[in-house]
Amino acid sequence: MSLPSEDALRGALRTVIDPEVGLNIVDLGLVYGIDLHDGGVTVRLTMTSPACPMGDLVMDEARAALEPLVPDPYDLELQLVWEPPWSPALMTPGAKATLGWDE
Repeated sequence: MSLPSEDALRGALRTVIDPEVGLNIVDLGLVYGIDLHDGGVTVRLTMTSPACPMGDLVMDEARAALEPLVPDPYDLELQLVWEPPWSPALMTPGAKATLGWDE
């Protein structure tokens, strides 16, 4: 089996909802990168703040969404990163509109 496309992985991550905001983590701008490499997949994620009380839940749900797409013998690595710091500028226009934030 081969690795899924970045689009497929991003689609799976769109099913992960940030429970504090009610929007998916892709549109919120929490997914900083998806790297496909010989050994598998590395996904870099952040939270809206280092004090995010739902960070563990979001990471667990991201792993659960991605694992079915990454077949053995490939590895799935999730990295929680804080640089650059998240800001509302990373959100999609649709996410901003849903929250009532102007462009």
